[in-house]
Amino acid sequence: MKIETSMALMEQASRQREETLALAESLGEFVREQAALLGEQPAAVWFEQNVTLTYRDLDAQASRLADSLCSLGVRKGTHVAVMLHNSPAFPVTWIALGRLGAVMVPVNTAYTEDEVRFVLNDSDAQFLVIDDDLLERIGPAIASVPLLSAERTVARGGSHPIQWNDLLEKGRPDFVAPSAVSRQDLLNLQYTSGTTGFPKGCMLTHEYWMIHAQNSARHRRPPEAGIKNVLIWAPFFYMDPMWQLLMTLRLGGTAWIADRMSLSRFMDWLIDYRIHYCIFPEPALAHYPPSERDRQVALKYISIYGWTEVSRRAVQERFGVIAREGYGMTEIGTGSLVPAWASDKALLRTCGLPAAFRELRLRDSEGKPVADGEIGELWVRGRGLFLGYYKRPEANAQSFEGDWFRTGDLFRRDEDGFYYLVGRIKEMIKRAGENISANEVEAVLRSMHGISEAAVIAVPDDLRREEVKAYLKLSEGLTKDDIPPSTVLAHCRKHLAPFKVPRYLQYMNEDFPRTPSRKIAKKRLAADVGRLFADTYDSQNDRWLP
Repeated sequence: MKIETSMALMEQASRQREETLALAESLGEFVREQAALLGEQPAAVWFEQNVTLTYRDLDAQASRLADSLCSLGVRKGTHVAVMLHNSPAFPVTWIALGRLGAVMVPVNTAYTEDEVRFVLNDSDAQFLVIDDDLLERIGPAIASVPLLSAERTVARGGSHPIQWNDLLEKGRPDFVAPSAVSRQDLLNLQYTSGTTGFPKGCMLTHEYWMIHAQNSARHRRPPEAGIKNVLIWAPFFYMDPMWQLLMTLRLGGTAWIADRMSLSRFMDWLIDYRIHYCIFPEPALAHYPPSERDRQVALKYISIYGWTEVSRRAVQERFGVIAREGYGMTEIGTGSLVPAWASDKALLRTCGLPAAFRELRLRDSEGKPVADGEIGELWVRGRGLFLGYYKRPEANAQSFEGDWFRTGDLFRRDEDGFYYLVGRIKEMIKRAGENISANEVEAVLRSMHGISEAAVIAVPDDLRREEVKAYLKLSEGLTKDDIPPSTVLAHCRKHLAPFKVPRYLQYMNEDFPRTPSRKIAKKRLAADVGRLFADTYDSQNDRWLP
């Protein structure tokens, strides 16, 4: 039996033992347990705001706020929209709502009035907690939401009558919720847009989050690691900061939280705060060429998404840390991760083995199992999955087959049981009847020297229905004269079947449009219909389009 196969079987046994462990019944209970254990140890530091909360502070402030919110009328099951920047107010509000059994609806702070109006109405938000600068900007949208009012709006700063800071000060730290909170109660309505259509609210329970915290901590607690300092740089209305904070609390560590991502300060953060774990953005490697400062980096474990093998090897050489892929989504939490022992596998584009509480299967378009090595849609089931999309019966019917959730992502599995992401079904490009994975083409492009990032989308074509267009961001200091289309296309033809080679190439003069979590906003590239072919090289006709 191969060593990898043997270790994978041991990993499976370890997961089964993990699934027998008792978990906290709710978010509020979890925070209280950790506060009792760790007391005055720093739980989170907002280093740009010079604010530190200990484990006891976090617990006590959540209780104080819960008490005051209860006095305003927030109860178990109440939907409370939260639109806050990266400040202590966000996690404190989340835990307070969880302690009450209320449901938090995180709202993206970059949303326009129309987007805010949609989420507040669709989620049936009854209360709103918001930063004052945002309240001024999207006030008209709030005024049009029937379940909201000034008496149900809590502002942080400004002159609004109900102030978050006042509620925090007036509440009692020994607050006990009027209704018991259980693991099956809703904690979040987390809106996710997927690839098309209006956002959908994922119904996430307390159990979902407790399993997410446990799985995240388990895989980042290898015996030799001792991870204590965790860097959080994404906005808290996204999933990553929330599970990273819970993971940090579960590890008994300290979360170092940035106001927003900054590539120009990223290396300073790693060094100044002795960061042991973070989600590492691949562009940071190129932004900081190798130097003597590399020796000051204390990283012990990093999470990556879609890196090239060159970057994976580079981070090992420079920082002595293994970059590990994983797979998760709002609907399922942690689906798979690369175990600590699988160092060689981590160099490949694998998402690892199933996480505890998660069973994974690959199915074809008819729902039949596919063999190892073949491509199929990933189906997931297990304890603590999301309960479905809020008020979306049709989407739920399409997404579930019994207790199996259909992810919409295409994977293959190797003989050792490791899973590899091929691409998203809705991001597959269908060119003259051939299916092309945008993910695969992007990986080939990014493996080429001089290309730092790439985004591949489908563009309309009269003859083939869809064609492949690639957007390229070159390494700093390089231009399209240094890496002309002929060189790019030759590289693609060497590594891709002819039908997968992009017809269109566009060089990015500026950075890609991005989400606040630094992912390339491919939908925005595709949405610019009027300029979809502007400044674009057409390889079929060997010419630049105006």
